[in-house]
Amino acid sequence: MILKRIGVIGAGVMGIGVAQALAQTQHDVVLIDIQDDILAQAKDQIYQNIRLSRLFNTPKESDKTPDELISQINFTTDYQQLQDVDFVVENSTEKWQIKKEIYPQLDAICPPKTVFAANTSCISITRIGSVTTRPDRIVGMHFMNPVPMKPTVEVIRGYHTSDSALDIAQQFLAGMNKDCIVVNDSPGFVSNRVLMLTINEAAFLLHEGVSNAEDVDQIFKKCFGHKMGPLETADLIGLDTILYSIEVLHESFADSKYRPCPLLRKMVDAGLYGRKSGAGFYAY
Repeated sequence: MILKRIGVIGAGVMGIGVAQALAQTQHDVVLIDIQDDILAQAKDQIYQNIRLSRLFNTPKESDKTPDELISQINFTTDYQQLQDVDFVVENSTEKWQIKKEIYPQLDAICPPKTVFAANTSCISITRIGSVTTRPDRIVGMHFMNPVPMKPTVEVIRGYHTSDSALDIAQQFLAGMNKDCIVVNDSPGFVSNRVLMLTINEAAFLLHEGVSNAEDVDQIFKKCFGHKMGPLETADLIGLDTILYSIEVLHESFADSKYRPCPLLRKMVDAGLYGRKSGAGFYAY
């Protein structure tokens, strides 16, 4: 199956990264969001990201210019533009109330052959499949941030996900020059079931006055050899996304170990989302 024309839902941090990575691997992209101004900002960001990548990597003669790559992306609010896509990556906010409204629209517009990949941190792939007529063609695809620089993706098999859909998902990622690791559906999957608890506990350390953000991260970097500490990682992901993910884990498992740290909730209420807002556990 040739996967050339790709739909990308959501022009936030992850959607921008996915669209950029797809354009840079010679795909035609339809990038959907609900507002034209969000799409305009996404276009500017992708253009700047491509220019920066060319500064750090010596361009080949065959490489396309930033303008040529941007021309491969159709920035639109019109879901009807997805009528002929081969694959869809959905990157909306980590809230079930939002996601459950998107998939019936995709289901009605996209061809029956199209596989839908939910780029989610914690939400059940099986649950997403339940609001479509094609649960066998729904997969989880947890990209890491920044998408163009991360070589491996966590892929999730839902209860009804077929082997053929997983094969297509792996083919899709190979076309982006990415590898994948397949896991079964469970809230948080593998990566975020562990990572979100770590970040939440690190936030509790600040909340309780045990340590400060810099020293927490230094322990993980200098003692364990991590490239980033948990609080730096939280700022990169977005504290709003972290909170939504922990709330999903808390609701799904009904286990108090997933209770969100009050400091984390307070920071999100204050609009301190991390890098994307200019301040989180650190100032940017």
